[in-house]
Amino acid sequence: MMNVQVTGIEWDKGNQEKCQKHGVTREEIEVILMQKHSYLAPDEQHSEHELRYLAIGRSPLNDRPLFIVFTIREHSNGLWLRPISARYMHKKEAKEYEKESTSI
Repeated sequence: MMNVQVTGIEWDKGNQEKCQKHGVTREEIEVILMQKHSYLAPDEQHSEHELRYLAIGRSPLNDRPLFIVFTIREHSNGLWLRPISARYMHKKEAKEYEKESTSI
């Protein structure tokens, strides 16, 4: 779990289009990233050029499990979460998520 004080979520045309191509809305992504009870962890396997993180949680709109990849960028006005990719979990992933989240 991460404990980072962030200023906000960084959006531009590039990451917004990429995140929404799987049908996930900007609102869903923002809620998951800002929820205290979402699962957040480093994504060491995909952190070649900058540190990437995973966020997993349930969509507030349709209760489907979501998988979000993001990074944290430092600007002069603070730390910003920048979504890189977002999608709904596949059936197998969702089943594992359900199993893990009920065992906690």
